[in-house]
Amino acid sequence: MTSTGTEGFDYVIVGAGSAGCVLADRLSRDDRVRVLLLEAGGPDSDELIRTPAALGMLFGSQADWSYRTVGQARQGRTFYWPRGKVLGGSSSTNVMIYIRGNRHDYDGWRDEYGAKGWGYDDVLPYFVKSESNRRLGPPYHGSDGPLHVEDRVYTHELSRSWLDAAAAWGLDPNDDFAGASPVGVGPYQVTCHHGRRWSAADAYLRPALGRPNLTVRIDALATGIVFDGSRAAGVTYLLDGQERVAHADMETLLCGGSVNSPQLLMLSGMGDPDELHDVGIDVRVALPGVGHNLQDHLMAPVVWETRNSTDVVRDLLTPDNLERWRAHGDGPFASNYGEVGAFLDVTDGGSRPDVQLVGGATALILSGEEVPDRPVFTMNCAGLNPRTRGTVRLASADPQAPPLIDPRYFDVPADVKVMVAGLRSVMGIAHCAPFAAYLARSYLPAADDPGSLDSLDDAALEEHVRRWSATSYHPVGTCAMGTGERSVVGPDLEVHGVERLRVVDASVMPTVTSGNTNAPTIMIAEKAADRIREQSRRPRS
Repeated sequence: MTSTGTEGFDYVIVGAGSAGCVLADRLSRDDRVRVLLLEAGGPDSDELIRTPAALGMLFGSQADWSYRTVGQARQGRTFYWPRGKVLGGSSSTNVMIYIRGNRHDYDGWRDEYGAKGWGYDDVLPYFVKSESNRRLGPPYHGSDGPLHVEDRVYTHELSRSWLDAAAAWGLDPNDDFAGASPVGVGPYQVTCHHGRRWSAADAYLRPALGRPNLTVRIDALATGIVFDGSRAAGVTYLLDGQERVAHADMETLLCGGSVNSPQLLMLSGMGDPDELHDVGIDVRVALPGVGHNLQDHLMAPVVWETRNSTDVVRDLLTPDNLERWRAHGDGPFASNYGEVGAFLDVTDGGSRPDVQLVGGATALILSGEEVPDRPVFTMNCAGLNPRTRGTVRLASADPQAPPLIDPRYFDVPADVKVMVAGLRSVMGIAHCAPFAAYLARSYLPAADDPGSLDSLDDAALEEHVRRWSATSYHPVGTCAMGTGERSVVGPDLEVHGVERLRVVDASVMPTVTSGNTNAPTIMIAEKAADRIREQSRRPRS
C-alpha cells in the first residue's frame, strides 16, 4: 500500500447512507464551506435499485456489505446482515417502508437517557421538514421536503383481503402509521416516487452534486480518524490502493451506521480499553459504550399456501409487467412485498405497540433459507421493543476485516415471548373473512389445515421463532446518545472526550424506534445539520 498527499475541507463526512446524504446536502448549501463525502461502496446507477420488486436481488450484490453475525447461541446459527454499500446506503437496498416510531420512543430518549432536545415534540418538525408526502399533510406530514413518500401504486388482492380480515378480527383501520398513533392496521406508505424507489441519494445527494464546494468519493474506505491533540482533524481512507488523508478544518462527521461507525471509532483508539488491547490498538479515549448497546428487530414469518390467487414473484414478475413498470411506474414491479401490516400491543393492552406485522402475497421469508415452489402469502411478526443488547467488536486492527457482530438474539427470554404472542394474533387474523377463503394450508409452520396452527403450544411457536426469525435490517444503538457513563455521544451527537467529532446515524439511538428505522435516521441527520450550522457560527476555542 502506498500513501499519497492530503487534502483540506471544512467538513469530512464518512458514509453516504441515509444520514450522510442529508448532511452532504444541507451543509454544502453554504457555498463558503468545502464538504467531502466518502462512500466505501459504488454508484447507485443499477436499475435494480430503482425497481421496488427487485430488492431481493440487491442482497449479496456489490451494493451490500453482506455481513454475518457470529454464531447465536440460542439459535445455533449465524444470521445474514445486509447493509447498503452504495450511494444512499441502506435506503438504496431496504424495503422502503416509511415508519417513524411513536411518541414514547423519543420521549424515552429524552427522559431515560438524558438526550435533551430529542423528545417527540422536538423531532417532529424534522420529520415534517424532510418529507414530501403525496397524500398526507399537516400537522404530521410535509409536502415540500426532499424525501418523497407515497401510497404504494400496486397492492395485491390478497393484501387487500388481509386488511379486511384484520379489521374483522378487531384491529382499527389506520391510514397513517406516521400520524398521531401507529396503532391499527393498514397499507404501508413507501419511500418511492411514482412507483420507483426514492433513496436518500435521490432525495438529498443528487440535487447537490453540481455544487463546486461538494466533493464525493466512492469506493473510498475510511480507515482511521486523524487527530490534532484532542481534536479530530479528518480521516485516512483507501482509494485505488492508496492511503489518503482528508483534513477537516471544522468537523469530522461519522455516518457509517451501527456497524461501521463504532468500527471506525475503535480502529482510532476510542472504545472499551480491554477490547482495544485485545486487538493491539492503543487507547486514545476510554469509551466503554462504543460497539455496545446493539439492538435490532427480528421478524418471524407465518407462510400459507394460497388458492384461487397469484404470487407476486412467481406469477406476476413477467417481462410484460417489467415493461409496464418502466413505462408507467406501476404494476407488480412496484410492489415492495411488505405491502400491508399493523401495529398492536399483544402483552398489556396499552397504547404503545410492541409488535409490528409486515407481509404480502409472496415468500417474504427474510432468512432467505426457504423458497417455496408454489403461490404463498407471508405475514411477518416483529417484536418492537427488544430488551436484548448485543455488541459490535473488532476482529483485528485491519480496517478491511469485517467486525464481529453479536446481537445476542433472545438473550432476554421475554423477547421471544412477545413474538409468540404476535404470531397468535397473525393466526387469529387468518381465520377471518375474506382472507381465510384464500388459504389452502400452512407452509411455515407446516400444517395441512391452516386452523391447526392454533393447536401449537407456546414451546412449538418459540422453536419456530428461533428457527425462522431473521433481522429486519434495523440495527441501532452502538454509539448511543445520552449522558450516562455508557453513552458515546452527547445530545449534540459530539463524541465524549473528543472535539469536533460527531456521529450522525442510527447508531446514536439509545433505544430502537418502534418500527422501520430509515425515516428516523434521516430525521436525526436533519436535526444534526441544523445544530452543526448553528454551532459553526459561534467562535470556537
